[in-house]
Amino acid sequence: MEALTLAELAAQARERLDPSVWDFIEGGAGEERTLAGNRAAFDRTWLRPAVLTASVPRLATTILGREWAAPVGVAPLAYHTLVHPDGELATVRAAGAAGLPVVVSTFAGREFDELAEASAAPLWLQVYCFRDRDVTRALVERAARAGFEALVVTVDAPRLGRRLRDERNGFRLPPGVRPANLPDGDYDSPSGHARTEFDPGLGWEVVDWLRGLAGLPILVKGVLGATDAERALAAGVDGIVVSNHGGRQLDGAPPTLDVLPEVAAAVSGKVPVLLDGGVRRGADVVAARALGADAVLVGRPVLHGLAAGAESGVARVLEILRDELVDVMALAGIEDLGGIGPDVVVTGGRAPEAVVTGGRALDAVVTGGRAPEAVVTGGRAPEAVVTGGRGPESGPVRLRRADLHGSLSDPLMDTMNFLNEIAMRHPDAISFAPGRPYDRFFATEDIIGYIRRYLDHLSGLGQTAEQIRSAMYQYGPTAGQIREIIADSLRADEGIDVPAASIVVTVGAQEGMLLAVRALMAGPRDVLLVSSPCYVGISGAARLLDADVVPVIERPTGLEPADVAVAIEAQLALGRRPRALYLIPDHSNPAGTTVGLLARRALLELAARYDILLIEDSPYRLVSPGAQLPTLKALDTGRRVVHVGSYSKTVFPGARVGYVVADQPVEGGGVLADELVKLKSMVTVNTSPLSQAAAAGALLSAGGRVTELNTGPAGHYGESMRLMLEHLDRRLPAERRAALGVDWNRPTGGFFLAVTVPFAADNAALARCAEGFGVLWTPMSYFYPGGGGEHALRLSTSYLTPAEIEEGTGRLARFIEAEAGH
Repeated sequence: MEALTLAELAAQARERLDPSVWDFIEGGAGEERTLAGNRAAFDRTWLRPAVLTASVPRLATTILGREWAAPVGVAPLAYHTLVHPDGELATVRAAGAAGLPVVVSTFAGREFDELAEASAAPLWLQVYCFRDRDVTRALVERAARAGFEALVVTVDAPRLGRRLRDERNGFRLPPGVRPANLPDGDYDSPSGHARTEFDPGLGWEVVDWLRGLAGLPILVKGVLGATDAERALAAGVDGIVVSNHGGRQLDGAPPTLDVLPEVAAAVSGKVPVLLDGGVRRGADVVAARALGADAVLVGRPVLHGLAAGAESGVARVLEILRDELVDVMALAGIEDLGGIGPDVVVTGGRAPEAVVTGGRALDAVVTGGRAPEAVVTGGRAPEAVVTGGRGPESGPVRLRRADLHGSLSDPLMDTMNFLNEIAMRHPDAISFAPGRPYDRFFATEDIIGYIRRYLDHLSGLGQTAEQIRSAMYQYGPTAGQIREIIADSLRADEGIDVPAASIVVTVGAQEGMLLAVRALMAGPRDVLLVSSPCYVGISGAARLLDADVVPVIERPTGLEPADVAVAIEAQLALGRRPRALYLIPDHSNPAGTTVGLLARRALLELAARYDILLIEDSPYRLVSPGAQLPTLKALDTGRRVVHVGSYSKTVFPGARVGYVVADQPVEGGGVLADELVKLKSMVTVNTSPLSQAAAAGALLSAGGRVTELNTGPAGHYGESMRLMLEHLDRRLPAERRAALGVDWNRPTGGFFLAVTVPFAADNAALARCAEGFGVLWTPMSYFYPGGGGEHALRLSTSYLTPAEIEEGTGRLARFIEAEAGH
């Protein structure tokens, strides 16, 4: 029986497709809230009929100078050949026959030339920008030669979103399904390829760069707000696609229909505005037009039609939409698309007087029971919203995730929660995951002794009992009250000679990173370079602050200055301003690498040449055996290094005392530390005086030398690392690991090492390892802000006994053997 709705076609497609392929097509990111929200937005939007106004609607519209038979196009969808061998060839034939355009994906499975030859309607190219710009250049030039008429650059995918269905299925493209217009490469894992190849550092300058390749109109796809719409206009785009990637990128991003009026108001008719995400009915096309879109793009239903009936199936999808659109317009008394105004829709949550669609006031909208907190009002108050008689007092508040900061929906923020969840489910597992100090080096009675030692120190300075009481019980100075003690310790231990006034005492090193990033990232052109892989705390802090992070891939030997220089030059070429480079030069987290002395000096020279700062984070130096290389700060003669330190790995983890050395002069007087104090006063006000007292007492008891306090622990951690490497060598000797494709590095200190494996070391693999082998580790992909590390895992040696290390490596080796043998 012929399908009468797109839902029926979807059901037919599901019967024909492998479940993993269906999940790849249908799935969204995370918990799929945005995916569901796209449909829900249309479902809560109603159409107002008009009576005694019957007409024969005219559907044609003109976009970028070309007539479309209806305000509907085919959205870019990768790998049509995944659902039918004809792939995009069948799609463009059906769309061309209907007089509708197709946006062809970068990852199309058929060549551009044959698609152009088969199409009777406009073809546009959807563009992902690759790290290798020559690949993007060749792609665009190839499409231009074939006669494609516009470029649609996807701007919401510095990496692909975390798609749990694909992770659970271990989805890989089947043999023969490959991008026909890209160079040969490893495309089996779409997410893995994206993390490796997509350029995460795009700026608005890419618009001019792309236009210069072929002179074609440029549309940007992925805009979800007025601010980005205004930036797009300023960059000179020729069109905007309001899109959340079909719910496949940031889970928690708002439904496209909800933000459409805001974008349309910002654009105000200057360029065409298109919408995708959730369009499943002709009525949805009318709703989108009423709220400001010039046309819509339809995605998943096209693949459903292709799977269900090849070219005729796609034709049926477009026919259903066209027929439904005619019905809706006729019943609403609309003669042509120009007659679709805001008075046609009845929505659930917009203020009538505040929403503007392409310059038209949305004055006839009636809201249907949703509270004003969901209203998109373009900055005006929702005083005119009609809510069906229910006021805000009618029930408990329910916050929309879309109204919270975007970082809260970032997969990065869920990484530690996932590890904790796995650990709680498997309490008997041996865990190589936590990078914590070894408990047995801390004695409870020392806490009182350390605090007493500090109180005696204050007394020895001549402070009265009242002054000492105030120092312990009151907030104290924001910059910290133990700065002189820290300065003395840095001179004794590290050869870092700075005045106490250039030090800020922080709540752990994490606050120090947050303050430094906030102070240095002053505008939208500013970027923070980070070694990659890098500690998640710095990328998390940057995400919280909406600071752009540019990863610099770290080599097995550590961060190379030449690679940093290339990254800086690339950012400068894009018109951006590199402000600082964050790195852990000693026994880094997560990879355990150490930057050599010559490279340290070269990094300082590079910082001076490009006028950037180095943010040095070195928590693992003093828990490592033997003599250590000098810190960057000790070598710093030009005040180019902001040194972040912590006593959480050495003296007293629970006290959460860290510090920042920021002696860079600031115009107008003072140093950077003074500016950080201003920020800290608005974040934590001050660091706990009791915690400071405990940390300071420990330093005083050792004459300021953390090295003396940590002689025993450093030896223990060094022995733990040696045992770990020894047991790995014994369990997986060189010949065996070469056969399996397994390897690891050999750090000389710190807590961590990295193991490369031939399988995807993701959350699903971790869950299998915990369940089947009773051992835990951390996926290295957590630590790559630009994507990468999918085939590596981080092991921590710090928190385990020798017996646990021996048993744990045995379990881990059995897991690796089992996974590699599949």
